[in-house]
Amino acid sequence: MSGGRGVLAGALAGQRRTIALSTVLITVFQAGEATVPFLIGVIIDRAIDGGAGGLALWLGVLAAVYLALSYSYRYGERTGERAAELIAHDLRLRVTRRVLDERGGAETDRLPGALVSIATSDAARVGAVAVAAVSGVAASVALVFAAVLLLSVSLPLGLLVLLGTPPLLLLTRLLGGPLEERSETEQEHGAQASGVAADLVAGLRVVKGLRAEDAAVARYRRRSRSALAATVLAARAGAAYHGVVLTLSGLFLAVIAVVGGILAARGSISVGQLVSSVGLAQFLVGPMSTFAWVGADLAQGRASARRVAAVLDAPPAVVGGERDPVTPIRGALALRGLDSPPLHGVELDIAGGELVGIVAADPAGAAELVRLLGRSADPAGGAIELDGVAFADLAPDRLRAAVLAAEHHTDLFDGTVRDAVSLSGRARPDSVAAAVAAAGADEVAQGLPDGLDTVLGDGARTLSGGQRQRIALARALATGAPVLVVHDPTTAVDAVTEARIAGRLRAMRDGRTTVLVTTSPALLAVTDRVIVIEDGAVRADGKHADLIATDAKYRETVLA
Repeated sequence: MSGGRGVLAGALAGQRRTIALSTVLITVFQAGEATVPFLIGVIIDRAIDGGAGGLALWLGVLAAVYLALSYSYRYGERTGERAAELIAHDLRLRVTRRVLDERGGAETDRLPGALVSIATSDAARVGAVAVAAVSGVAASVALVFAAVLLLSVSLPLGLLVLLGTPPLLLLTRLLGGPLEERSETEQEHGAQASGVAADLVAGLRVVKGLRAEDAAVARYRRRSRSALAATVLAARAGAAYHGVVLTLSGLFLAVIAVVGGILAARGSISVGQLVSSVGLAQFLVGPMSTFAWVGADLAQGRASARRVAAVLDAPPAVVGGERDPVTPIRGALALRGLDSPPLHGVELDIAGGELVGIVAADPAGAAELVRLLGRSADPAGGAIELDGVAFADLAPDRLRAAVLAAEHHTDLFDGTVRDAVSLSGRARPDSVAAAVAAAGADEVAQGLPDGLDTVLGDGARTLSGGQRQRIALARALATGAPVLVVHDPTTAVDAVTEARIAGRLRAMRDGRTTVLVTTSPALLAVTDRVIVIEDGAVRADGKHADLIATDAKYRETVLA
C-alpha cells in the first residue's frame, strides 16, 4: 500500500463497477439537462416557422428527454451513494481489523477516540470521494456536451466554452491545495479532542475520586480549543474556495451570455438559437458549481485517506513467529537477559505448575513485565521462553492461547455478568462457576437484581472498583489458560475478601503456572516463592515468609 493515494485508489477500484454505472447514469442526466435548453430553442424556431408537425415531434423528443433524465438521476444518485457507503464500510472493517490485529501496533501513540474518529468520519469522507468522482466526471462530460451543442449553434460560443473550461478547472484544482492541508489539520485536531473526551468518560470514576474534575476539564478545553481553531481555519479556507470558484464560474458564464447576445444582435444566430445559448449558459452553472464542492470533497477525502493509511500501514508491535507452543504445554517460563526499560538484564526461571509472586518496587517495571509476558511488545534485548521456545518464535495468537497476561487496567464490555466472565460463552459453564467463586464475584452477583444475568450497561461503570476487579479476575480465571499472569488484581478489594480470594485462587490454579505481579501480602502469602525486582533486575528470590523476616526493603514494599 502506498499511503493515502493507495487507500483512495484501492477504495475506488473496489467499487469500480458501481461507480461506473452511477457515472453513466448521472452523465445521461447531465446530458439531458444540457439538451433541454437546446431543444427549447429548436421548438421556438419551429413555432416561428409555423411547422405544426415538426413542432409536435420536437415536443415529443423534449418529453422523452425529461423522462430519461428523471430516471437516470434517481438511480444514478442511489448507485453513487451505495458505492460511497460500501467504501466507507469496507474501510471501517479494515481499520478495525488492523486495530485488533494480533501483532498490534495500530494503537501506538493514538488515543482510542482518535482511532474511532478514523474508522468513522475519515472512512465516510473517503467514501464520499466516490460521489465526488461520479459528479466530477459527469459534470466534465456535460461541459463538453454543452460545448458541442453550442458549436452547433455558434462556432464562437462553442470554442469559448472548450477553450475557457480547462484553465478554469486547473485553477479550481490549485485553489483546493490550501483547503486540503487545513482539512487534514482539522481532522487531526478533532480526532485528538475526541480521544481525550473518550478517555475522560472512560475514567470518570477515577477523575471524580481524585477530585480532578477541573484539571480534566481544562485538559479537554485545551484540546477542544485547538480543534475549534483548526475547524475555523478549515471553514474559512472552504468558504474562500467556494466563493472564488463560484465567482470565476459566474464571470465565465457572463462572458458566454454577453457573446451570445452580441451574436444575436448582429443576426448571426436566430431567436431560438439565442434562447438555446442563454439556456445552455445557465445550465453551465450546475457543472461549474459541482466542481466547487467536488474539489472540496476530493481535498477532504485525500486528507482522510492519509489518516486511514497511517493506521493500516502502522508497523506491528511484534514481528516474526509462526510456531505452535510445545504440546502438552507444561507452562515453564524463562527470562533470559530481558532488557526493556525500565527492566535491565532480568534473569529468572518459573517451573511449570508453579505459583510465583513477582514484586517490583517500580510500578512501571511491573507493567512492562506484564506487557512482555503477554507479548503486547517484544523486548529490546534478551528473550522470554515458554517450555524452551522463545516467544519471538511463536505465533502471537497461539502464544496468547497458552499464556494469558491480564493487565491491571482492564475493561468490561456491555452484556451480562455471565457474558463478561465467560467471554460471550467461550468458557465452559463449570469453569465460569468456579472462576466466579474463586474471584469472589459470586458476592458481587448476589447484590445485583438478576445475579449473573444482570446486564452491565455502559462498560459496568455503575459497579465499584472492587466489584469490577473481581469480575475481571473471574474472567481471567475462567479461561483456564495453562499460564496465567495477573497484575494487581485486588487493589480495590478489602483485606478480608482479598485473603479469601487468595486461597481460592491457589486452589483453582493448582498444577498450572500462575504469576502474580503484585505487592499484596495476602496474595504473596499463598505463592510458592516470590521474586523481587529492584532497579530493573532480580534482587531477591525466596518464600514470602522468609523475605518478610529477613529483607527490610521487601518488608517495607509489601507491608507499607
